Amino acid sequence: MLQGWIQIALTLLIVVAITPFFGRYMARVFQEQRTFLDPILNPIERLLYSLIGVSAREDMTGWQYARAILYSNIVMGLLIFFIIMSQGWLPLNPVRVGAPTWDTALHTTISFITNTNQQHYSGETYMSYATQMWGLGYHMFTSAATGLAVGIAFIRGLTGRPLGNFYVDLIRAITRVLLPISIVGALILIAAGVPETLAGPAVVPTLENPAISQAIARGPVAHFEIIKELGENGGGFFAINSAHPFENPNGLVNLIQIVAILSIPTSLIYTYGIFANNIKQAWLVYSIPLAILVVFVIITAIGEYNGNPAVNALLGSQQPNLEGKEVRFGWAQSALYAVITTATMCGAVNSLHDSFMPNGGFTTLSNMFFQIVFGGQGTGTAYLFAYLILAVFVTGLMVGRTPEFLGRKIEKREVVLASFLILMVHPIAILIPAGITLAFPDQLAGISNPGFHGFSQVLYEYASAAANNGSGFEGLGDSQPSPIAIATGAKTTVTALWWNLSTCFSLLAGRYIPIIGLLLLSDSMSRKQTVPFTTGTLRTDTGLFTGVTAGVILILGALTFFPVLALGPIGEAFFIAKGVSG
Repeated sequence: MLQGWIQIALTLLIVVAITPFFGRYMARVFQEQRTFLDPILNPIERLLYSLIGVSAREDMTGWQYARAILYSNIVMGLLIFFIIMSQGWLPLNPVRVGAPTWDTALHTTISFITNTNQQHYSGETYMSYATQMWGLGYHMFTSAATGLAVGIAFIRGLTGRPLGNFYVDLIRAITRVLLPISIVGALILIAAGVPETLAGPAVVPTLENPAISQAIARGPVAHFEIIKELGENGGGFFAINSAHPFENPNGLVNLIQIVAILSIPTSLIYTYGIFANNIKQAWLVYSIPLAILVVFVIITAIGEYNGNPAVNALLGSQQPNLEGKEVRFGWAQSALYAVITTATMCGAVNSLHDSFMPNGGFTTLSNMFFQIVFGGQGTGTAYLFAYLILAVFVTGLMVGRTPEFLGRKIEKREVVLASFLILMVHPIAILIPAGITLAFPDQLAGISNPGFHGFSQVLYEYASAAANNGSGFEGLGDSQPSPIAIATGAKTTVTALWWNLSTCFSLLAGRYIPIIGLLLLSDSMSRKQTVPFTTGTLRTDTGLFTGVTAGVILILGALTFFPVLALGPIGEAFFIAKGVSG
């Protein structure tokens, strides 16, 4: 037990330790200050700017920035859809897989351009190497860079600067942040045992009977894996994601993945501190998601360490819950990974979330409801400061002071935009499609578990889509149907069609509406005149205000989503306890 808790503590300490260094580097990149990569990348970036006709000095308004994101994402979406549907005759397809159904291809396209990577297919079965590399891998860079660009634009506007140019931010996010780290990270993963090959599956004899052969899927995994984690993408090269020994073979690789997942969203808060010239406030803000993360890790880890009471009663002793987990990671690293991957909206998994105790279901769902426990790539930081703006407004009303943030007044427009983003978009994208699905459990849902857990399965799928997380409780009929099922018109085909199309709504609403709102909010803040600091100004860089902000986050999250949590993991926990006590 002690070893597991020590592993968790050391992992989090490593992440906190690298935050100021990485945060300072990103600040230099997006303030266009000199970095050690300039001699190599400056000529390349100038060439890219000239090819796409962009001036590096041309700033955009909030609407212009949002339109640039939408236009570029539409073009990139058409590209990935074409690659998926054409993979049958494209090269790098050693097992000659054909195109999936159109709805699976559409869902996959939208999922990857929105940085969600929710997968309704098995990568090694339905996607060729070309699709994984040219389509999905390419969008792992561009979608992550888009989110990072939005986060930087939001920070600029919040601190009174012009928002910048989306295309410049996109290119610099890839060339200066994502690509260099991915190259180094991929080489480390290869050295640590992650495969990187274009060869087809390895055919080997089985241990039980050497006369019988089996095919072991492999491929260009290492470079795919590092950007999957660094960019908070989460999509697995293989069906079981980072529980697969080729994606995550040992404890060292598992540690690298966790640090990569957390590195950008944690460090971006420090980057804000440099932009705002207020490192103290950055660390105070940083403490909010960190504290929630630690509490959620403890809650989840306790549940997994104590195990299932019903199973323990049969065994006559307490045993950790190892169902759905890799023994090489155990209860501690599985619990830590599950909380971190849902807190950051990465969605990669090294264990089956569906097999977690209700504690884990509660924390993973809560992470995706809050979206600020470091949150998505770039957008999580922006959401956190949207909560901060609401906290300033609420606190100002309580103490009778003018609500101001960084010397700029918080007025009706900012409050409306922040409230709309936090209290309307996310709940609508989750609760409405979940309600429709649960109204037709046999026809649409394909739930494999009854009762509270089945409710959680449906709720989790839409929360994962709307939060751009991508992980799943699984156990739903959402997978790409087999050729036989398609030919016979089986019920599974209809169920998969529903899940593909309904989650597309959540994917799109959960990505682009918030991005537009955040950009408009930051644009509004950037245009405000600063007011002088006086004794009547509400200070936002104090421990007291930080505590108030944490309270606002928890209260708003509880008011919005506690009822559905009570119908899911909370209800399941009481059900299990009642079953043990008789």
